[in-house]
Amino acid sequence: MEQKPTNEASTEHNLEKTIHTDFQKSMSYGDYLHLDQILSSQHRLSNHHDEMLFIIIHQASELWMKLIIHELSAATECILENNLETSFKMLARVSRIQLQLIQSWNVLSTLTPAEYLEFRDKLGSSSGFQSYQNRLIEFALGHKNASSLAVYKHQKELFETMNKALNKPSIYDAAIHALAIRGLPIDQDALERDWSQNYEPNASVETAWLTVYRDVKQYWDLYELAEKLVDIGSQQQAWRFHHMNTVERIIGHKQGTGGSSGVPYLKRVLDHQFFPELLSLRTKL
Repeated sequence: MEQKPTNEASTEHNLEKTIHTDFQKSMSYGDYLHLDQILSSQHRLSNHHDEMLFIIIHQASELWMKLIIHELSAATECILENNLETSFKMLARVSRIQLQLIQSWNVLSTLTPAEYLEFRDKLGSSSGFQSYQNRLIEFALGHKNASSLAVYKHQKELFETMNKALNKPSIYDAAIHALAIRGLPIDQDALERDWSQNYEPNASVETAWLTVYRDVKQYWDLYELAEKLVDIGSQQQAWRFHHMNTVERIIGHKQGTGGSSGVPYLKRVLDHQFFPELLSLRTKL
């Protein structure tokens, strides 16, 4: 004789009585996240299956970049206010987000050269080089390049936003200010420089960081800040490398869709170092 399921078994797949199911007058998960807008924003310009991968990888990356900018901006303000400890959680979060972005290149690398060529011409002149959020991250980390704003001049509000970011102190400028606040001697040239210019190494800054690293107990918060920045700088370099490696794997040394030289340009970018004194001091310790 077939055994009838127990009450517990028969209700196993039923919703719990307390779960809300009527959303006529209340906000649902999809409403809160605006999923109707997000999930309807993937518009392939070809009929090729793998174009969806290409679109989603880049859209998801831009969302992660938005969070990085959010965290870096808040952390920079905290450091400028000499509130270093509050910035540490934000900076730790940034380095975790960067791991997500690095991993995304591994997913994109499943796209073969032949598959990409099926829809590459549909991209027109659009290119990842034009990602303004990636540019804002580079600005926030101290890698300034005024000429890069030219690609945004057709969008007045965006151009103004980019120009404002170009002329703001980077998180490293904020960290150098924190050194000075603690009484460590810093050249005025490093404290009152033209923020729109790419940061260049300064001997007084290196000496100050050396003092911090040689007396970690006294300068623990500055030491922790420095190591958080090294983490972020290293991850940004790793992201750049994986970007270059993925592009080389998929298109070789073809010119980029936006007119850049492609892989040669990405390799030149790798020569740039973030927070240079935090790396050079290691040789002198």
